Amino acid sequence: MLDLLADWDETVSLIRTWGADAQAFADAPLLDNADILLPYRPGQIFCTGANYKKHVVGLILGDSSMRREELEALPEDERRAHVEKMMDERVKALPFCFLKLPSCAIGARDEVVLPNNVTKPDWEIELGVVIGKTAHRVSADEAMEYVAGYVIVNDVTAREHIFRRDGSAIGADWLSGKCFPTFLPFGPMIVPRDEIANPYDLNLRLSVNGKIYQNETTADMMFSIERQIEFLSNRVILQPGDVICTGSPYGNGSAFGVYLQPGDEMVAEIDGMGAQRNRCVAESA
Repeated sequence: MLDLLADWDETVSLIRTWGADAQAFADAPLLDNADILLPYRPGQIFCTGANYKKHVVGLILGDSSMRREELEALPEDERRAHVEKMMDERVKALPFCFLKLPSCAIGARDEVVLPNNVTKPDWEIELGVVIGKTAHRVSADEAMEYVAGYVIVNDVTAREHIFRRDGSAIGADWLSGKCFPTFLPFGPMIVPRDEIANPYDLNLRLSVNGKIYQNETTADMMFSIERQIEFLSNRVILQPGDVICTGSPYGNGSAFGVYLQPGDEMVAEIDGMGAQRNRCVAESA
């Protein structure tokens, strides 16, 4: 798959040729769950934090540790209006990105292992952007030329490890909060860019044991895909096969005080991109 991404223009040309032969697809056997594997192991994985407006507003209003002193004295409706104004100002700033390790990636039917030293494992469905050409100092206007396609990702998070309380923290601990093995269900397929008419009109849904917690559209994204690519490529070199996780909408478990337990099943879906179905299991001794 990485070889295909490294020569993406030729790959897309071949895909279009194959797609013209509809009968070939009609005669192909359907994949069952056992056939759905990790598409490939990404190289660099970038995650854009706090990128959905409703999500961030909910975090600030719902978590007393994040409230500003002056907000607490305001009625809830005025407080919400003030926070939404803060979000409007945030859009004018730069995206915030962190890294996730390639070893986190698993397939769309693989098990998510809940570590023994994590008490608040949480879910985060996101639209993943797959890079198809080497990108360095790319402008927002040309950014989409470097996108190979899109994929469903679930940025599973050890919520209590993000902000350390042992006195040694100098900031958020993204390694401990984001990088446990199996903490990135990825797939089931890479959908070529041209097959998605509008990446800002996609519905993202995530359910746990049949109950839907996240149900939002990419229209709520504050930093566009183009701006994320521009920001990242002006700091690092993006390579074919790299993935940008573009942020998660409102509805994480932390918003409800609900966290993943052994035996839980997450189903993550994005319009036109298939579905993930990952069961959670406890880490063995």
